[in-house]
Amino acid sequence: MYEGWTMLSDIASFVEYLREVKKTSKNTEISYQRDLLQMYAYLESQGITEASKVTKTSLNSYVLYLEKQGKATTTISRVLASIKAFFHYEFSMGTIKRDPAELLKAPKIEKKAPTILTEQEIEALMAQPNGRNAKEIRDKAMLELLYATGIRVSELIHLELKDLNMSVGFITCRDEQKERMVPFGKQAKKALTDYLEEGRDILVKGGDSPWLFTNCSGQPMSRQGFWKIIKYYGDKAGIQSDITPHSIRHSFAAHLLKNGADIHAVQTILGHSDSATTQMYTAYFTSQRTARDRSLR
Repeated sequence: MYEGWTMLSDIASFVEYLREVKKTSKNTEISYQRDLLQMYAYLESQGITEASKVTKTSLNSYVLYLEKQGKATTTISRVLASIKAFFHYEFSMGTIKRDPAELLKAPKIEKKAPTILTEQEIEALMAQPNGRNAKEIRDKAMLELLYATGIRVSELIHLELKDLNMSVGFITCRDEQKERMVPFGKQAKKALTDYLEEGRDILVKGGDSPWLFTNCSGQPMSRQGFWKIIKYYGDKAGIQSDITPHSIRHSFAAHLLKNGADIHAVQTILGHSDSATTQMYTAYFTSQRTARDRSLR
């Protein structure tokens, strides 16, 4: 090892490796570099400046330090991923004889229970956009379609006219790997018919836009734009829950299962690759039922 060579030099080499060999994005490089420089600052304060001097104990001490600083579990997990990648690189390059991060375990991330609206809250939300101007007609169609299908907000705003089959009553959602057809019911169909007949042409201003839903300038709707729409109508309906577009997806799935739908059918509609993800809605209603039973004792 060269005189004056410290872990800082190793971190710089690792970031260069990410850029030149792994072809990672600039944001990824910045994230790794930030995490590793913060780790180095802590280790340096403990008198450790060379990678070969780092032990599992010193890394565990750093994790405890982060916990005492009040860092979120997700943040600590990300930092550990950066540390593991760095020391694996150091070991593979022969800079160190053993990998001190190999057996480090990330803290368990507690999954937050999904926000699920009641059927009454959904009815109140759907009733809010009731005007006959183009914007409210569009908003009504977007909300009804979102609840009728449970699609993701990214899928909703990227729908094109060609993805909509009004005669049969389904939409086609696509990603890089696959596509799926999702049916919708009478209420969504009526809202979509109103939008196509009375709202969309006004919003696109006679243009030839491929997008099903656009903003008031005829441009594609953004995630932030639709989030504001949901927030506005949620407040107007007096809904106290922290409502987001994903809340509607959660509510769609939960209400289907509550009313006896087959879990595998719901999994297919949602596009979940793992049924365990869909199972969380069943677990939610089990916990709700248990809490209700206890309150009645």
